[in-house]
Amino acid sequence: MDIKLDPSQDDLPLLANTSHILVKHYVVDVDVNFESQDIEGTIVLFFESGNRFKKRSSSTEETCQSESDEACEFRTPGPCHIPMTNTGTSSSKMGYNDFAICGKGEKDTSDEDGNHDNQELASGISSSKYCRDPGNPGSEGFLLVLDCCDLSVLKVEEVDVAAVPGIEKFTRSPKLTVVSEELRNQIVRELVTLPADRWREQLDYYARCSQAPGCGELLFATDTWSLQIRKTGAQTAADFPHAVRIWYKTKPKGRSVTWTSDQSGRPCVYTMGSPINNRALFPCQEPPVAMSTWQATVRAAASFVVLMSGENSAKPTQLREGYASWHYYVTMPMPASTFTIAVGAWEEMKPPSCSSDDLATERASPASETNFSPHIIFLSQSTVTGGSHLCGTRLCHEIAHAWFGLAIGARDWTEEWLSEGFATHLEDVFWAAAQQQLTPTEAQEQLELRACLRWRRLQGEVQNSAEEMQVLRPNKEKTGHVSESGASVIKHGLNPEKIFMQVHYLKGYFLLRFLAKRLGEETYFSFLRKFVHTFHGQLILSQDLLQMLLENIPEEKRLELSVENIFHDWLESSGIPEPLQKERQAGAECGLARQVSAEVTKWIRVNRRPRKRKRRENEEVFEKLLPDQLVLLLEQLLDQKTLQPRTLQSLQRTYYLEQQDAEVRHRWCELIVKHKYRDAYKHVEAFLQEDQAMGIYLYGELMVSEDARQQQLARTCFELTKGKMDGASAKVVAEMLF
Repeated sequence: MDIKLDPSQDDLPLLANTSHILVKHYVVDVDVNFESQDIEGTIVLFFESGNRFKKRSSSTEETCQSESDEACEFRTPGPCHIPMTNTGTSSSKMGYNDFAICGKGEKDTSDEDGNHDNQELASGISSSKYCRDPGNPGSEGFLLVLDCCDLSVLKVEEVDVAAVPGIEKFTRSPKLTVVSEELRNQIVRELVTLPADRWREQLDYYARCSQAPGCGELLFATDTWSLQIRKTGAQTAADFPHAVRIWYKTKPKGRSVTWTSDQSGRPCVYTMGSPINNRALFPCQEPPVAMSTWQATVRAAASFVVLMSGENSAKPTQLREGYASWHYYVTMPMPASTFTIAVGAWEEMKPPSCSSDDLATERASPASETNFSPHIIFLSQSTVTGGSHLCGTRLCHEIAHAWFGLAIGARDWTEEWLSEGFATHLEDVFWAAAQQQLTPTEAQEQLELRACLRWRRLQGEVQNSAEEMQVLRPNKEKTGHVSESGASVIKHGLNPEKIFMQVHYLKGYFLLRFLAKRLGEETYFSFLRKFVHTFHGQLILSQDLLQMLLENIPEEKRLELSVENIFHDWLESSGIPEPLQKERQAGAECGLARQVSAEVTKWIRVNRRPRKRKRRENEEVFEKLLPDQLVLLLEQLLDQKTLQPRTLQSLQRTYYLEQQDAEVRHRWCELIVKHKYRDAYKHVEAFLQEDQAMGIYLYGELMVSEDARQQQLARTCFELTKGKMDGASAKVVAEMLF
């Protein structure tokens, strides 16, 4: 019986056995098919194994079966083996006699639903049961495990890199007379370890090797979360082929790929940070330690533009009529999850001061030598309307990830605060610097106002989420630990609510703000520069950051700070940290926030006045507010039990709320829903259809109101937009509505 994971409770498995063998480079060669909504082609993986990877005995390296003892199907170059289940029994135990043999021409449907799941693989714990070669039940050997989901794997083969002309330069022999597995692996070892200044030559040979002929198909099997590959006779990772080609095809509903249409109704497809990362785009190694370089050739209809997270500015190469090819590459090792692609009828908008030649100039040095910014940033259309404020702050946040998230990554992805907390904290610093007209006092006021908004947001998040989801270091002393194979899990990674939570952003931000205040801005940022220089290109845990921080500050500034205290107060407890509560209770309201409070008082007076007044002398005069002030104003008005329709109408006219940025419009829609202001329902409808990701919370508000008209509005908007929403969002909304 197939064991299904409950996405509301389970952790996301990272099953790749990275302790034994690591992917150092990917070569992707695919076609994008909009009619069938799939991406099809090959990916060649170049591996490195060596002394730093544990070599185990001649017994198998990894598992393929679970406590439920489900059979593992290996697909072979000859007949394929499909497990035959007995529907009359609840037992899932099967032996080799339970395999049926089908000819090559028969269709294999064993992985169509992608539900070959088991609890043990989800936990990343090895079992004592091993996958074996069906043709030789007594054999055991090294098993390569890759993270893979929602993919149709068609064929796996070893690549004969020794057949590439000129490849003998990577061997100790001037001529290749006898080609062996050892020689092929030696070639790959030399190729992946070339010095950084030979990056162009390295990319060229990667491309040549990826096009070399195959020299033998490999056994493989798939289940919900992994692809397992083995070669008969390969007992250790060192014996396993170091260059492997996988033929595969994505699925239209694959969770790493979104097929949709743009605002003009034209088809497009993109991949970005999904709950399962890129494993539904190509088989890969997902654990953070598996950082690699890549190059990709993508073919699509000539009417489309292919954008990727590459270091070069690619130009299309025309193939046959109506078809074009695009090539991108990355030379700085990064996690496979940073690989992104966007194919659509995009239009390039250049700043007036930049020439096309400037933008198209390819880098003359590898990214590993330049502390580069993210190669491609996805922004929702919600951020580019209503002025530059929201777009500017979002861009600053994503740029900050060039340092925290890319140049320095978390060794355990449950510690995502190391990426998001830093990006949120630096977002304000960058945005203040970008607004060159601000005085230091004005910049500080804006920083304090944003802290006030985040404080309110954190309070709401803590009140409306499960305690276990509020912990930044859920694995505590086991953080960073992996199984013997290198497999691990992301705590609550499959919970659909997690992607809408901001606790890692907010608590991480407030921790860093707390440290900066305690140490002093100058001391804190001096440390931060040293930290980035020291750990550039490395993976870290919380203790790496905190230990270095405490070691680099004077004793008098520590003020009883310790790694253990910070863990307890900030990272390993739910709720709001006690030091933060004390700070907010003792802190005085900033000037911009006080101005908002004064405006709120005016609106409350307006709301309480009788409908008809004899004199106009009592008309209120409202101050012009910044976008963040408008957000705070509307949030404070949401605390009011009743607002009259005329008050809401006056609010709308005073601040032109329907024309503001998405953050402001979201709060405006909340007011409309709360007070059943029917004259403005069209604004809610527009928001739900045009700002889909940000509108998730509004669906819940519309349903909780128990108002028939509001509930019908929610259902109608969802029917119009669900086909364009990402899967996780659509699932959460559907659960709210039905």
